[in-house]
Amino acid sequence: MQHIMTITDSRHKETGAIHKDWRNRRTVALIYPNTYQVGMTNLGFHAVYRIINSREDYVCERFFLPEEVQKTNQRLLSLESGRPITDFDIAAFSISFENDYLNILEILKKAGIPLKASQRDEKFPLIAGGGVACFLNPEPLAPFFDIFFIGEGEEILPGFLDIFSPEIKKASVLEKVAGTVRGCYVPSLYDVVYDDGNVIGSIRCDDSYPNKIQRVYARDISSFETSSVILTPDTTFGDTFLTEISRGCPHGCRFCSAGYIYRPPRFRSISAISETIRSGSDNSSKIGLVGAAITDHPDIKEICALSESQGMEITFSSIRADGITCEMLETIARSGARSITIAPDAGSERLRRVINKRLTEEEIIKAVEVAIDSGLQNIKLYYMIGLPTETEEDLDEIIGLTKRVKSAFLEKSRPKGRMGDITVGISSFVPKPATPFQWEEMQSPSKLKKKIARIHKEIGRIPNVTVHADPPRWSFIQAVFARGDRRVGDILEQALNNNGNWPKTFKESEIDPEFMALRKRDKEEILPWDIIENRVPKEYLWKEYSKAINAEETPPCPAVPGCTKCGVCG
Repeated sequence: MQHIMTITDSRHKETGAIHKDWRNRRTVALIYPNTYQVGMTNLGFHAVYRIINSREDYVCERFFLPEEVQKTNQRLLSLESGRPITDFDIAAFSISFENDYLNILEILKKAGIPLKASQRDEKFPLIAGGGVACFLNPEPLAPFFDIFFIGEGEEILPGFLDIFSPEIKKASVLEKVAGTVRGCYVPSLYDVVYDDGNVIGSIRCDDSYPNKIQRVYARDISSFETSSVILTPDTTFGDTFLTEISRGCPHGCRFCSAGYIYRPPRFRSISAISETIRSGSDNSSKIGLVGAAITDHPDIKEICALSESQGMEITFSSIRADGITCEMLETIARSGARSITIAPDAGSERLRRVINKRLTEEEIIKAVEVAIDSGLQNIKLYYMIGLPTETEEDLDEIIGLTKRVKSAFLEKSRPKGRMGDITVGISSFVPKPATPFQWEEMQSPSKLKKKIARIHKEIGRIPNVTVHADPPRWSFIQAVFARGDRRVGDILEQALNNNGNWPKTFKESEIDPEFMALRKRDKEEILPWDIIENRVPKEYLWKEYSKAINAEETPPCPAVPGCTKCGVCG
């Protein structure tokens, strides 16, 4: 591999960045629509960078937003060679969050690229999108993108990269991949028709293309590595080597898309993880284990032991309260951590049954006690408000459970002669596509603000307890784009023209944002994201929704061959 100049952005210190000669190679601008600090913590971003640069016929370079994107006219240049986006054949966005959508338009504007796909000719890069937000609901971004990758990049990208050529007209490339490569969605080849009720009446396409885009997944995640390609101290995790040990989650919390769009849950083999840990220890003394179901990994004890034997400090992306052990928390404490997050999600056991959390108050209290005994000092509790069937009594239970946690926290901390802090995080429920709650309504920001004020008033007066709540208006904006159809693209464009002034944008818009965000859907309604076959049948999701209304629980996904319970593996 031939190398070129070093990174032009000297603010960032990196280990392992890939520099390639551009000669006789197709070029990809890999763009994260947020800052460097945020983007470089995303393992999916690292994975795509690795996949593309592992090919001799391609070169991939990275782009991020400056810290204050709207206050600067700074031209966006790649970190590797300092080239603008328009020098590349493909501009590929890695999209994880709906609240980054406006940043995508900002980036296109700063690059001098027309926003609408229909307005771009051959001189501009092909605009592609991938990431979890795309295979939840790509429709609000459909007017701006040439192609979306629906599913996991390890399976989709090779087929697309084999076909793509800057020597072939974009329309021809798009038509070919749409008809031959699973997971490639070209929105311009599909027409959305609306009926008199302003909802979708039909989604039409030529017979050459699939009626639904199949969400593609990698059956064996042990056959490839998903870990940090580049280490940098300039991120939230510092120079921690991140590695994925599981993908998906077996628990099926009904508000969480990860438990459905990544089915079946998969665990990387201990042998594959061992090899990754050994290679990671050559470049870092810290390792972060990443996955939605860390404590469900059958070899989690061996993984921790191996990491420590390599002299590495360990952190975890997430831990369920019912999976916490003293041994595991002592490992975390030895790494220098002083706090742990426990997510009851709801205050009452009834509401936890509704959302299928399957977590008892006894398990929550026990997790707090074990955490303090293991040397951790601070606890963060995470709750959601506005959940389906939520009552005033459920809100009271958030307050009551927090007080009981504080009591256990105090009892365990007092003999140690120190008192840490409890932080209560409150977020608003947003019904997400491809989950059992995709039909549910979202509560208005005004209602949610009143609930937050009530909780804050009661909990905020407790010593050593701090309450942080996400603003409901941001949850509302997220819901507009999580649940909206193609027409929402007009709202995005207006917001860009209004410099991100959302109240002004919503007031001016011909599209009613509340119709997109707050409305309850009928069972038979065609949903914007129905263009995607997410493998979990809608019949199963509706069954889970019905069980939720009756506060009935569902056991975890067994993830065994031949299981037919949800329809993914059968």
